[in-house]
Amino acid sequence: MEDNRVAKLAIVLCMSLVLSGCAGNIERWIVNTRVHQGDVALNNDNPEDAVIAYQLALRVNPRDPRAQAGFVEASADEAQAQYTHGYFDSGLETIARGLRVDPASVRLDALKTQIESAKLKQEIVISNYPTYQRAGQELRLSYERLSAANKLLIESLQRFGYTYDVTDLTRAIRQSYELQLEVAHLTNRLISYRELVQTGGPQPAALPAATSGSLLPLP
Repeated sequence: MEDNRVAKLAIVLCMSLVLSGCAGNIERWIVNTRVHQGDVALNNDNPEDAVIAYQLALRVNPRDPRAQAGFVEASADEAQAQYTHGYFDSGLETIARGLRVDPASVRLDALKTQIESAKLKQEIVISNYPTYQRAGQELRLSYERLSAANKLLIESLQRFGYTYDVTDLTRAIRQSYELQLEVAHLTNRLISYRELVQTGGPQPAALPAATSGSLLPLP
């Protein structure tokens, strides 16, 4: 009877060791798979998917050095992309998550300082010139139209290369003059835009002063 009890305990112990070993293997497989997915996403310039993959790896093993390093790198790449698109708050949130994994990250800390500085400047510009964004978008669209006009000029020159028709050169000259005038006009607008950003937006016109009444004595 005693021998049976000992045998059963031995079997239970062996089963526990086997199961714990299997669990460890499954855990390592999950982490390795997620880290590999993160590496592939990073190599494909897809930091968002990389962050998710490394994050899943860290949920299984928060101390895995590959998942930690990958998560920090992917977070920095994602925050950089958010910063360049003007999503300052999202970028700072991404950086905060990365710093929780590696508080000593030099890249994340430098990027945080850069975004905070840009956000402060943005707040100053908005307070001085609330419509700056619309004006800036109009300028960008105007310069994009310049690019299209320059393309037409190049096409005229290319056409002359196989037609040898002076009309194509005349067209190119006219387009060049028009382009030059538009560039000068936009340059002046750009200078004005910079001044408004620095000193404040255009102020509303002052109301005319009220006309004073007659100084003659009342009848």
